[in-house]
Amino acid sequence: MPIYQTRGELPRKRHQVLRRPDGELYREELVGNYGFNGPSSLLYHTEQPTAVVDTRWVADMTPVQAPSKDHRNRHFRTSPIPHGGNWVQQRTPLLFNDDVVISIARPTEAGDFCYRNGEGDELLYVADGEGVLETAFGLIEYRREDYLVIPRGIVHRLVPKQGVEHCVLVHEFRGHVTTPRRYKNQQGQLKEGSPFSERDLRTPQDLFQRSGPATVMVKHAGQLHEYSLAHHPFDVVGWDGYYFPYAFNARDFEPLVGRYHLPPPVHQTFEAEGAVICTFAPRPFDFGEGAIPAPYAHSNAMSDEVIFYASKEFMSRKGVEYGSITLHPDGVPHGPQPGKTEASIGATWTDELAIMCDTFRPLKVAEGAVEYEDEGYFTSWVE
Repeated sequence: MPIYQTRGELPRKRHQVLRRPDGELYREELVGNYGFNGPSSLLYHTEQPTAVVDTRWVADMTPVQAPSKDHRNRHFRTSPIPHGGNWVQQRTPLLFNDDVVISIARPTEAGDFCYRNGEGDELLYVADGEGVLETAFGLIEYRREDYLVIPRGIVHRLVPKQGVEHCVLVHEFRGHVTTPRRYKNQQGQLKEGSPFSERDLRTPQDLFQRSGPATVMVKHAGQLHEYSLAHHPFDVVGWDGYYFPYAFNARDFEPLVGRYHLPPPVHQTFEAEGAVICTFAPRPFDFGEGAIPAPYAHSNAMSDEVIFYASKEFMSRKGVEYGSITLHPDGVPHGPQPGKTEASIGATWTDELAIMCDTFRPLKVAEGAVEYEDEGYFTSWVE
């Protein structure tokens, strides 16, 4: 994000001496991506962040492709995915390729560890739930319908509020998640006319410190490893830079509408290497004379389309439910199901809320997704 942030105690110059009250040095840590060429932030720790006491391998997190490789439109009902466990180890992968893994998590606890994804950025959509995202950069309180953007390498801990059911749509991207380039000027600021602005993004607040030993789970090359650290990674007294986690609520997306139907890119919210994310937010329908609000049938040339239905309503689809996920792959046309085009004519408003991920490489169905599939979905366009 092209936004400069600063928190806590800092020396006047980068890489300049900054001492603790006892005279010892605070320890710098540069966190960023693309080596030393991408966005970064500089953190000041009370103790050395590199003091590793022990490591051990925990699990293979690589998704496994389902045996059936049928090429068809698919529908997964995710509501039966069980609640339990933490937000890292209890993820159920549904779809994946070399650019992204799409999973559902229903955590009931934070776990006694922090987490660092060492192979990609994470984009979480909190369909249900509320709590606190703890990071070395500070706290972010999250709520229902929040996106949480957590760049690669940032240590964090998702702490669900007790007694509040969670459903989290998880995207793990190989590339950096950012706001769309077409929304930004040469300086990187979101332009007037974009569907949201920097004012809508909630950055970490309230630096807090933890001390003593800590456990950090690190994901790298599909493997989950446990690191035992001599010092807690949340012992930061100050930081500044351009690389940090943030939250954005889907209800703060300002939809672009026209007299006649506009294509899905007007709903784009984020982009990453090999994929885009769109938010279909509540909005007025197309208002031209004779306008057809429902989308026209289309073939997904060079992309696979995944939609997570975050409300019970969706103007062009029937047979889906809250929490459903559909996959419409490249090479197969899809569009409104029978009766939905006619039903949309004359409608003035939709309360739908859905999250779409379009990928530019084919997606594979994960082994664990099969038991949640509505196997007859691909025939649902037959009248």
